Amino acid sequence: MPPKISNFSSKGRPVAAPSFARSTVQALISPDNRSVISAIGMFAVGVAFLHSSWAEILLPA
Repeated sequence: MPPKISNFSSKGRPVAAPSFARSTVQALISPDNRSVISAIGMFAVGVAFLHSSWAEILLPA
C-alpha cells in the first residue's frame, strides 16, 4: 500500500505551498525550458537593436 501524502512536516507544522514568484523563477531556470527562454531573449535583443539608432547601419548607403 502506498504511503499517505501528508501536508505536515516531520515536526507537525503545516508545509507552506511555494509562492508564485518562487515557482515562476524555478520554471524559468529549468533546463527543460532553456531553449524557449533563449529564443525569447534573442527576440528581445533583436527588437531592441532594431528600435535603437544602431539599426541605421543596416540601411544601404
